[in-house]
Amino acid sequence: MKMHASENVLGGKLLPCSEDPLTGFFRDSCCNTSDEDHGSHTVCIQATEAFLISQKDSGNDLMTPRPEYQFPGVKPGEKWCLCASRWLEAYRNGVAPMVFLESTHKRALEIIPLETLERFAVETGSL
Repeated sequence: MKMHASENVLGGKLLPCSEDPLTGFFRDSCCNTSDEDHGSHTVCIQATEAFLISQKDSGNDLMTPRPEYQFPGVKPGEKWCLCASRWLEAYRNGVAPMVFLESTHKRALEIIPLETLERFAVETGSL
């Protein structure tokens, strides 16, 4: 499994998203991706309750722990590497969570325009 270059949407080094809970397609704390990552888990978000409920209602239950997949479940306030298409869905539904651009992989731009992500951007480490 070959990982794509760890570059963020701003053209810099991809910074970690979360170590607690440990996130990322590779569970390496970063929103790294590869061709095997069909969901493109590339957007570093801070989850909100409204977002999590919306995702669960649309069939993407991020709240329930799934230990068999090393998935602890996401709680409001936690950071998580989200599928770019799921972020776009949340944006269209009016519940898009905030985004950490320095921790969001450049491949997210294949699905979401940078200008849209920038409207939901927070500084890394500010929350």
